[in-house]
Amino acid sequence: MSEETLILDGSVKSKEIQEEIKREVEKLEDEEGVVPKLSIVFAGNNPASKSYIKLQQRICDKVGIESEVVDLPGDISEEDLLAELDDLNNDDDVNGILIQMPLPDQVDDDKVIRSIDPDKDLDAFHPYNIGELVIDGDAYVPCTPEGVMALFDMYDIELKGKDVTVVGHSNIVGKPMALLLLNRNATVSVCHIDTKDTASYTTESDIVIVAAGVPNLITADMVKEGAIVIDVGINEVDGKIVGDVDFENVKEKASAITPVPGGAGPMTIAMLLKDTVQSCKDMLAN
Repeated sequence: MSEETLILDGSVKSKEIQEEIKREVEKLEDEEGVVPKLSIVFAGNNPASKSYIKLQQRICDKVGIESEVVDLPGDISEEDLLAELDDLNNDDDVNGILIQMPLPDQVDDDKVIRSIDPDKDLDAFHPYNIGELVIDGDAYVPCTPEGVMALFDMYDIELKGKDVTVVGHSNIVGKPMALLLLNRNATVSVCHIDTKDTASYTTESDIVIVAAGVPNLITADMVKEGAIVIDVGINEVDGKIVGDVDFENVKEKASAITPVPGGAGPMTIAMLLKDTVQSCKDMLAN
C-alpha cells in the first residue's frame, strides 16, 4: 500500500459518534427524564438476523439507548404482524422501529413498510421518507448510505462536482446513495446487473461506491489512479468476511478506501443510534 492511500476507518469514526450519542442520551435522561427507545421487529428464526440484532442491542446498551426485540413466530399472519406494528406506532415510548428482513413468505413486505409511522421509520423505506429524500427534504434516510455520507464528511471529502459511480441499485443502498450524492451536487452514474460495461463507468470516476453483494467484483483495472473507493459489500468467503472490492490490489491505486469489515458497516450502526436519538428529540418537541 502506498503511503498516500488513506484508509477510511469506519470503526474509529463510529466510536467517535457513539461517544457523542452517549452524552446526548445522558442529557435527555437528566433534563427530560426520557430514554430513547428502539424496537426491532423480528419474525422467524434466521441465524444471521439474530446475530445482527444482538449486535444492534449491544451497541444500543453501550450508549444508553433502550432496545427491545418484538420476537414473532415465523408463521405469524400478516394481520397479526400489522397489529403489532400498529401498537408500536401508537406507543409514545417507542422512538424508532426497525423491521428485520427477510419477513416470512406469507407477509407482504411492501404492506408492512407502508404501515410503519414515517416518523419512526429509521430504515427510511416508507414512501414518504423516500419522497423527502428525492426532494432533499427533512426526513430519515437509510442508515447505510447515511453512514457513507457521514464518513465523507468526517474525512473532509468534497463531493460537489465529482464524478461518482454507484455499483448496485437496491432500494436499501444503491438508489438512496445516488440521491444523497445528487443532493450534494455530485455527478452520479448507477450501474447494476444489466449494465453492459461497468468498468467504462468506474474507470472514469473520482469516487466508486460498491454495494452489489458480489465478492471482489471491483478489481484494480476497474478504478483509476487516485480514486476514492467505498466498499459496502459484506460477503462470506471461506469463513472470512470480504467486500465487493479486491481490497489488496485496489488499495494500491486508490487515494482512499474503506476496509471490510470496519468501513461502512460500523457507520450504519452509528447512524441508527443517531436517528433514534433524533426521533426522541423530535417527539419531545411535538
